[in-house]
Amino acid sequence: MSSTKPALPNQEDNSADLAEKIPKQNSATTNDFPTFGWSAYAERINGRFAMLGFIAILIVEATTRGSFLQWSGIFP
Repeated sequence: MSSTKPALPNQEDNSADLAEKIPKQNSATTNDFPTFGWSAYAERINGRFAMLGFIAILIVEATTRGSFLQWSGIFP
C-alpha cells in the first residue's frame, strides 16, 4: 500500500510544482524572485504601479486645473 495521496484533478495544492517549472531569475533591483500570489515581489510591483497612477492623477489635476473626479466625469 502506498503512503502518498492520490492527486485530485481540481486539487489546488500544486503551487510548489508550478513554482519549480518557472525559471528563477533575480529582479534587477532586489533579490526577490517573481512568484505568483502574495509575495514581496508582487507587492513591490503593485506599489510601484500605484505610485505611477497617483502621479498620473496629479499631472491631470495640474494640467486641467480641476479635480480628477471632475475631469473623469464622476463628480460634476
